[in-house]
Amino acid sequence: MIEKKRIESVDILRGFTIAAMILVNNPGSWGSVYAPLLHADWHGLTPTDLIFPFFLFIVGISIYFSYKNKPHNRATYKKILIRSLKLIGLGLFLNAFLPYVPFFKVFEALRIPGVLQRIGIVFLISSILFLNVNFKMLFSIGVLILLSYWMLLGFVSLPNGSIPTFDRAPNNWAMFVDSHVLGEHMWKKDYDPEGFLSTLPAIVTCISGILIGRLLYGLKNVRLLFGVSILLLGSGYVFNIWFPINKALWSSSFVLVTSGWATLILAVIYYFTDVKKIRFGAIFKYVGMNAITIFFISSFIAKTFGLVKIGEFSIHSWLYKNVVMQSFLTDKMASLLYALLVVTFYLALGYVMYRKKIFIKV
Repeated sequence: MIEKKRIESVDILRGFTIAAMILVNNPGSWGSVYAPLLHADWHGLTPTDLIFPFFLFIVGISIYFSYKNKPHNRATYKKILIRSLKLIGLGLFLNAFLPYVPFFKVFEALRIPGVLQRIGIVFLISSILFLNVNFKMLFSIGVLILLSYWMLLGFVSLPNGSIPTFDRAPNNWAMFVDSHVLGEHMWKKDYDPEGFLSTLPAIVTCISGILIGRLLYGLKNVRLLFGVSILLLGSGYVFNIWFPINKALWSSSFVLVTSGWATLILAVIYYFTDVKKIRFGAIFKYVGMNAITIFFISSFIAKTFGLVKIGEFSIHSWLYKNVVMQSFLTDKMASLLYALLVVTFYLALGYVMYRKKIFIKV
């Protein structure tokens, strides 16, 4: 976020979100994880399900502050496109890279979607919308996407005549489109959590961040943020009656509820840090100022540690077995401790980068 005076609460929330991403992605053992640190099996919401939409929400806030005064010229659009392509490229690199010969997966086995790919696409489309429409139109586009997505997934028959459902494949529009567009290039055989069709409502998550960014600019009363959060949460949980909260589908109710929680938590942090000037969470601020870089490094190292072996064990398994499992902790506590140690390392990395004034813009 480019601003002469940064809104500290945004950096703190961004850094906390990245730390949470690293926490849930690096348990000692996937067989020993506390339920809140796992995604909901299908419908429903866990704390882990909040993490990715929180980041897209913050991307929206950053778009507002970064481009609110930018000229709508070729150079601006070029900068947006290049940044988007960088994010998509980094995501594809993570999917393709192998820490041994051959160093990259062949195309036939490559998963195309991913977290960074979705961030790149959402950033591109949301930025272009922001530069070309006013806030009323942006709000209307968001509402139209959410309602259209619900109507498509809930009421339009599939090409084979099947009645659509919000359940897993085969009678699910999101999975039907992904399987036909992406084919074998998906996370699982029947669906991808960052699939093609579900990226549309993910754009609305980013739009909600842009709109909240507009509220933050010159905000005089934090109660407005609390009021908006309650409105979003209420409408999302009511919408859940007809369109279940579901991260894999990125359902319309999921967009509203997660944007509501993001606004509420941001309002709390904003009240203490930007209004009351109470300093806390600085370590997350340091991570938040190099968010994409630290997320990419953590993902790259996690993949490498999971594939490179020391004897019969991967580096990850060896560290978990010889450093953490020797403790008196239960399996789940040991798994959590390993994840916390990994998070601590990246928090320290964020601090070092901040102190050395290393800020890598993707």
